[in-house]
Amino acid sequence: MKTYLVGGSVRDELLRLPITDHDYVVVGATPEKMVQLGYRPVGKDFPVFLHPQTQEQYALARTERKVSRGYKGFEVHASPEVTLQEDLARRDLTINAIAKDEHGNIIDPFNGVADLEAGVLRHISPAFSEDPVRILRTARFAARFSFRIAPETLTLMNEMVHNGEVDTLVPERVWQEIARGLMEYNPSRMFYTLRECSALTRIMPEIEALFGVPQPAHAHPEIDTGVHVMLAIDHAAVKKYSLPVRFATLTHDLGKGTTPPEEWPRHIGHENRSAKLTRDLCERIRVPKEIRNLALLVARHHGDAHRAETLTPATIANMLQAVDAYRKPERFNAFLQACACDFHGRPGYDQKFYPQAERLYQAFLAAKTVDAGAIAAELAKNIADTAQLPLAIHSRIREARIAKIKAELI
Repeated sequence: MKTYLVGGSVRDELLRLPITDHDYVVVGATPEKMVQLGYRPVGKDFPVFLHPQTQEQYALARTERKVSRGYKGFEVHASPEVTLQEDLARRDLTINAIAKDEHGNIIDPFNGVADLEAGVLRHISPAFSEDPVRILRTARFAARFSFRIAPETLTLMNEMVHNGEVDTLVPERVWQEIARGLMEYNPSRMFYTLRECSALTRIMPEIEALFGVPQPAHAHPEIDTGVHVMLAIDHAAVKKYSLPVRFATLTHDLGKGTTPPEEWPRHIGHENRSAKLTRDLCERIRVPKEIRNLALLVARHHGDAHRAETLTPATIANMLQAVDAYRKPERFNAFLQACACDFHGRPGYDQKFYPQAERLYQAFLAAKTVDAGAIAAELAKNIADTAQLPLAIHSRIREARIAKIKAELI
């Protein structure tokens, strides 16, 4: 029985990156032996155990055989006879197939160290094509490390798309990988990689549709809508914004992909179209509710936010109500962050000041000082007709908030 450190922790150690967890492969053991040693079994599809003290994962060395389509269509074989090299061979990329023994010796049967040094993502064997999730994972690693993809690996990824293997991806796994990719250092690289292998049009056609769509040159020096969105999500990454902000930034302009070409470069009414497309996308890939809700608000109202310096106090009050700023101030702050990413997602705009966010936030702080409870209590004393009371309360609160906003901004 021998234990080896494998995968991401070895890779990241060689890259001198922070290591968050460790994964181990155990060669020459059986499930019964692991239990006898105090390890707790947790694997459903293959033998994985938790260390009795550290709770780190230890998996028995295994091989896999493709038996049906999709990323779950594998038959797993784990036994004491499976070697370390056989276990490493079933992995996706050479940089993820490096191991280290208990003495610190590196075992690198597929030259992953050389690919790390060269900044290359390369598949280990043709078995790469058996799992469509590997397309997403490779794109995500491109976003994390800014590595280039080996030409033969990109060719294989294209073949996987064209033979329909990518269409077997389940929505939850698509969202999981997209979400992780958005949180990487350079998220645009994930989407550019998916475009290179023709997968983006199958996985997120709403994003693919943005490339090649022009915008007014005076407002968007980069002109291309797809390029603008990529710049915007990279800015969100630089600012270390949350996943909801990054996803909302990704989807805020989806409606521009459906503007008739004869109307280009203008995109009148794209906000409402963006909201509908965002809703459809979120349903299709099972985006969590809170993330979806912020994305919908940004899609629908980012145009209003950009016009904040010319909006009347009444219109600003309406927008604050529409985005539910009073009940969910943290989400309102996320809304402003996503709108700022839209503004900054243009060449030369990354360091410019976005005054609209400050103006809207000051308006919110002023409007928030209105004591809605006191207004409701006062009106309840003076209005006998209870049927009229809710509308009267709403109107009086709105008037008070508009007055506060006007006093703050003028």
